Amino acid sequence: MARAPQSVTTVNHPSPTPAPVLPGQAGRFDTQRCLSLARQTLAIEASALLGLQARQGDGFAQAVQAMLGCRGRTVVTGMGKSGHVGRKIAATLASTGTPAFFLHPGEASHGDLGMVTPGDVVLAISNSGESDELAAILPAVRRLGVTVIAMTGRPESSLARHADIVLDSGVDQEACPLNLAPTASTTAQMALGDALAVALLDARGFVEADFARSHPGGSLGRKLLMHVRDLMSQGDAVPRVLPGAPFTELLREMTRARFGFSAVVDATGQVLGIFTDGDLRRLIERGTPLLDKTADAVMNRHPKVVSPDALAVEAAGLMEQYRITGILVVDAQGVLVGALNTNDLMRAKVI
Repeated sequence: MARAPQSVTTVNHPSPTPAPVLPGQAGRFDTQRCLSLARQTLAIEASALLGLQARQGDGFAQAVQAMLGCRGRTVVTGMGKSGHVGRKIAATLASTGTPAFFLHPGEASHGDLGMVTPGDVVLAISNSGESDELAAILPAVRRLGVTVIAMTGRPESSLARHADIVLDSGVDQEACPLNLAPTASTTAQMALGDALAVALLDARGFVEADFARSHPGGSLGRKLLMHVRDLMSQGDAVPRVLPGAPFTELLREMTRARFGFSAVVDATGQVLGIFTDGDLRRLIERGTPLLDKTADAVMNRHPKVVSPDALAVEAAGLMEQYRITGILVVDAQGVLVGALNTNDLMRAKVI
């Protein structure tokens, strides 16, 4: 019997959807054009900064004086990209001695304006000077009687007209090939904010120690704020023997404490000397009989010592200067109160 013909179903698989072509992605990547645009961007922004430099005068000095004499804080505000720049400016000011914070103008209209007090100075940033969000809060800010500093690319703008002091941050062109995206203008704002911070820290007499106090978690903070007493070993952890201790006892104490040395002290704890791994090697190299020696016979009578109140970085400097890996810590009377080695300094990231 002949088979009945079977129907055949044809399944048409859709062709893969091509990836969308984004603006500027058509065609092949052109390395030379890419590099040319990079150089052009840097040249435009460098030119913008040079132009900015030439336009700073009395307005800049007045802004610094206003922020310097401020009884409250500098409130930095701005919308969009100017707001991002404003956050950085506020952070830089705060870390260099000028109390400051960033206030989002949109949130200010919904209650955050209460963060501004009559003793503050407001630094308002807008390249166009016509930001609706800034315009909405300016009348309320003015009623508080605060000094308003405008940083704008248009000195004739609404923001500039309502400000007490105007900083001209204008640029001839953006680095964006379309002359639309904030590029050179935000670079100019950022640089002008840095200039304010530098002028203010100089006027305040701000020094390294002040910077360290506002950066306790940074390497400079650790170096300038951490003291020997914060890192040193104390009590039974500090190796020590009396001057009449047998040489074997001296070695056992060095091994127990694992400092690579032992202090030699009198009955009151006064430091008389130190014996180190290096001293041991030198005595062995000279063939000196040691088993019949006592601690005071082999010790170095001029040990390097440091005060517990000294900065840890000073102790690190002494160790580097004398090429030693540990140092005794003594009080004002020369009594042993601790010991410090390079491992302690490395753990604390002082070195």
